[in-house]
Amino acid sequence: MTIEVRPASVFEDVRAVLGPKSPNANVCWCLSYRIPSRLNNELRGPARGEYVAELCRAEPPPGVLAYDGDEPVGWAAVAPRADTSFARNRKIPHVDDLPVWSLWCVRVRPGHRKQGISHALIDGAVEFARAHGAPVVEAYPLDNGDARVDLTMAYAGLRKNFERAGFVHVADTTSVLAGHPRVLMRLDLR
Repeated sequence: MTIEVRPASVFEDVRAVLGPKSPNANVCWCLSYRIPSRLNNELRGPARGEYVAELCRAEPPPGVLAYDGDEPVGWAAVAPRADTSFARNRKIPHVDDLPVWSLWCVRVRPGHRKQGISHALIDGAVEFARAHGAPVVEAYPLDNGDARVDLTMAYAGLRKNFERAGFVHVADTTSVLAGHPRVLMRLDLR
């Protein structure tokens, strides 16, 4: 298996990884940290997918997709922190004034997990951010040690996976997800 990571500019491929089975469902579509809370609450059903379709047509696209051949098998959200709610998040500190990019969601489709795709997604998201001029990439993964994590809440990633990609712990946060603390990790691209 050869995994290729590409910009998430093809909406149908993003839909295959993030979209709901029912078009009227109110799934996340990885919008909760990307857009203001009010807009996130107002977008219902198909409007959520339509919003993501617009993001896929924008430059830069909203993240990266992992492909096994032509099949999209994973997603990572990455964008300038200033364009996300992390810019205003009180639970996740800012350690300096660099225009960092945030990497906050890593998702691998069922049937494709435990094959290294999340590692390829993290690496691909870093390269995407680097290509768009990011000086630093931040992530806010779960610090779960060896404890199991509910797969629905593992989207933030796991500390050990970011360490493997060269990220370093720079700060603790007061954010907790699925009973696990989140930590602020960074990879300096300068």
